[in-house]
Amino acid sequence: MRKIILNLAITLDGYIEGPNGELDWLVRDEKVDFGDILQDILSDKDIIFYGRISYDKWGNYQPDEKATQKIRDAYKLLQRKQKYVFSKTKKDDPTSAIFINANIKERVAEIKAQPGKNIWLYGGANLITTFLNLNLIDEYRLAVHPVILGKGKPLFTNIETQHNLTLIEAKGYPSGVTLMNYKATPH
Repeated sequence: MRKIILNLAITLDGYIEGPNGELDWLVRDEKVDFGDILQDILSDKDIIFYGRISYDKWGNYQPDEKATQKIRDAYKLLQRKQKYVFSKTKKDDPTSAIFINANIKERVAEIKAQPGKNIWLYGGANLITTFLNLNLIDEYRLAVHPVILGKGKPLFTNIETQHNLTLIEAKGYPSGVTLMNYKATPH
């Protein structure tokens, strides 16, 4: 069965955006190309789950002509993935994205049961909270950046119960970024 994998960057104090949606806190590593990171994230996934706000902002993003070839190739790969958008208000758009407006747990179970690769839970924070509270996340791959913002949009809010995790791997980089990979421990 497919796994749902939350894969994103966070600050040391648990924020995924600055107070005004900023991502300028992301630490760049000279030895790691973002195109390679994105290709790696997408390599074992053929579906992406978005919340509506994240989808509107990033779901159809195209890098400009100044972007490296690796970045342009990675975004081409991203755009070929099947996208599901979870929204209470938006029903469709002119793309091939599939919108889910109700019965999240049941719909996700149906999608996970289909043959194919894993699923990238892209976000945003509200969708992640919903998935966490419904026990739908199988794996957490977090790139912890050595930054403390003090305020912004936290990754985890309004969590209803405790969730225990098992560390699969931790890998540090000279930039100070640490990739943490956890699997969900069944209750």
